[in-house]
Amino acid sequence: MAIKSITQRWIVNSLSVILVAIIFIAIAFSFAMKNFYYAGVKQSIEFRSTQVRKALNNMRNDDVVNFNATVRDFVENSEDKNIMEITAIDYDGRVAVSSSGFSYNQKEKMPDYEDAKVSSTRTGYRVLKTAGGERVTAVTIMIPYTNSEYSAIRYVVSMEQVDKILFLYMLVFLAVAIIILTFVMISGFYFIKSIVIPVRDVGSAARRFATGDMSARIIKKSDDELGELCDIINYMADEISASEEMKNEFISSVSHELRTPLTAIKGWSETLMTLEGDDKITMQKGMRVITSETERLSIMVEELLDFSRIQNGRLTLVKTTIDILAELGEAVMIYTERARRDKIELIYNEPEMVSFVFGDKNRLRQVFINVIDNALKYSDAGDTVTIDVIENSGVLHIIVADTGCGISSVDLPKVKTKFYKANLTRRGSGIGLAVANEIVMMHDGEIDIQSELNVGTTVIIKLPVNLKKGEQRKTEISTTMEFNLNDDTKKA
Repeated sequence: MAIKSITQRWIVNSLSVILVAIIFIAIAFSFAMKNFYYAGVKQSIEFRSTQVRKALNNMRNDDVVNFNATVRDFVENSEDKNIMEITAIDYDGRVAVSSSGFSYNQKEKMPDYEDAKVSSTRTGYRVLKTAGGERVTAVTIMIPYTNSEYSAIRYVVSMEQVDKILFLYMLVFLAVAIIILTFVMISGFYFIKSIVIPVRDVGSAARRFATGDMSARIIKKSDDELGELCDIINYMADEISASEEMKNEFISSVSHELRTPLTAIKGWSETLMTLEGDDKITMQKGMRVITSETERLSIMVEELLDFSRIQNGRLTLVKTTIDILAELGEAVMIYTERARRDKIELIYNEPEMVSFVFGDKNRLRQVFINVIDNALKYSDAGDTVTIDVIENSGVLHIIVADTGCGISSVDLPKVKTKFYKANLTRRGSGIGLAVANEIVMMHDGEIDIQSELNVGTTVIIKLPVNLKKGEQRKTEISTTMEFNLNDDTKKA
């Protein structure tokens, strides 16, 4: 259906236009050639008649007998009598003398002669058809000698040869037009085929995509827009396949992450239920594990809910003017004990004062918690996590640098992508950083990640300060300190 539809549209839209153009050009060409040749015949006759008129004008003072004899001699013995018929017409409108030798008994209709009698140039011109159906060109000039028995000389030229030439030209034109039309049709159908086949391949691949088969790929056959479309669809299939793979890994990872705390909660619950006596130490240890794992589950569920809200566009912020150091300090405090327990040095270089930020304090605290949690998660015992806050040109830079396992150059561009986990050996769902990135972007900021495998990772959270209400406060940092983000990162 699609092939016929495209072919029909091409025939209607393109081929019909070409046909109309050829017909129009053929009509214009035929008129132009006819006018050209007919005008050439007319000019040739008028040139000869002008010469005759000049000669007759010079004889107006001669004897009438000699004048009439000269006219008869010119008509009967003209050099042009082989290519045209020359006649002398009397005052009654009859042919008196003819170069062909035929005698005309009846008065013939000569509209060119009638035109010449009333014309200011004393010349008449007509294209006529004879009684036998032959097309002729007739030119009549009036004789200036009023006493002569002849009133005009008439030239009649057959247009049969001219019409044959014109017909031959039209045949040549039609042949050329047919060749051009044939070439256009062949090239057009080849062009349509070059479109239809890739479109058919695209449709076939799309149908396989619809059934869940993302292995289909389209073979690129040209470097034009269709080739680009094939590349885009293949790229789309690659991205969907990668997304599906990440989603499956995410489901597996989340299932594992959920199973671990649930197993711990279930195990300690059963232990506490069977606990005999007044073993407060075991009771406290069990409740601590249950509380910790429940908090861990709560955080994961909240991340999933936030991710769902972001996907549906329902994540809202409650923005107020906040002290960013208070929220960051609270996030650092949450992980101080964990860092000590994991033997990771957590350093927070808190400045005395920075400008306020206009944002949602709970969401920004969530971002800080996620970034610090990741820094500790991908660090081992003996590593260091350093947190700095620098304000420059109306932008706060919250820098969290660790000396952990780092991220490879292949994984680095994808770490902010939903479901993506660069290191499957570490716990986590793979959506926390994606949620954090969305929250920062909703605050008109950005998260920049710099990392090197087996060296460490630096996460820079950039947030604009609150300049709207004029509540910006200067950062009390020594004026001798040179702000260089890359150097600070290296020092961290």
